[in-house]
Amino acid sequence: MITETGAPEVLRVLDRPEPAPGPGEVRVAVRAAGVNFADIMARMGLYPDAPKLPAVVGYEFAGEVESLGDGVEGVAVGDRVIGGCRFGGYAEKVVVRARDLLPLPEDWSFEEGAALPVNYATAYAGVVRYGALGAGERVLIHAAAGGVGIAATQIAKEVGAEIYGTASLAKHDAVRGFGVDHPIDYRAESFVTAVRRVAGEKQPIDLVMDALGGKSFRQSFSLLRAGGRLVCYGASSLVGGEKRSIPKAVAGIAQTPWFNPMRLMPASKSVIGLNLLTLWDAKGSLDEYVEPLARWIESGAVRPVVAEAFPLERGADAHRFMQERRNVGKVVLTL
Repeated sequence: MITETGAPEVLRVLDRPEPAPGPGEVRVAVRAAGVNFADIMARMGLYPDAPKLPAVVGYEFAGEVESLGDGVEGVAVGDRVIGGCRFGGYAEKVVVRARDLLPLPEDWSFEEGAALPVNYATAYAGVVRYGALGAGERVLIHAAAGGVGIAATQIAKEVGAEIYGTASLAKHDAVRGFGVDHPIDYRAESFVTAVRRVAGEKQPIDLVMDALGGKSFRQSFSLLRAGGRLVCYGASSLVGGEKRSIPKAVAGIAQTPWFNPMRLMPASKSVIGLNLLTLWDAKGSLDEYVEPLARWIESGAVRPVVAEAFPLERGADAHRFMQERRNVGKVVLTL
């Protein structure tokens, strides 16, 4: 549980009553839970959609079905499943709608299963559904070594795109292995300068997946050619240190550009905001963004990469590991 806003140590393992499944619901014994940057921002008090504290966060999990509510069909006790949840994933037991469960592929670990729902639904929505990436187009994926970054790379590779990806130099071999054609070391120079040098054009990019926020949105937009799309789905650059820093957050917000439709039209460029939680609420499920992945999962083209698995009681270490950007792939908690 996040007991209060603050550094990773505000996470505590506490006892709560076991949840009971209602009609159409299933209780799952959680074996692994995904850690997302939204969880870190919630812990720091920077995530507006977070539940009131103290709270259990976590949007995704993998485990075994333990009990069924009335009217549940197509799911049996003992099934190995993947699921999405509106918080509550960092727990031994979670109750969700049966419709929000997917079977865990036989050759996947629970850790891999917990790395699928949020990252791959976000990547599919951004790259394919809203970003409309086509074969032969160029995509720039920020944080290409992170969970969404790897998911977006795998999907973009299947689409047939040319892939640019930002990552620290030590992660370049890894992101090349995932499918990035042109790794960019954002620490050595501006990613704008690096992309233009490699591409040989001032505006070479068709799609940018940007969860950094702040001035990065402006810089990413500057790389778009006519018809280009900028998908904004996070603001990790507003987070500095282990505790909330209002001055840093305010500074980051001040650097965030305003996009004027009267300028977007003649440039023929698009700026797309993407919030998976909003889509989930509006559409009632993530099926639209997860089900199309089935053929790539079956072929092995899409498979989550787990950077590190931490026992639940080491939740603070998991948050710190991810916040310090040491991960190549998904960070998960295990139970």
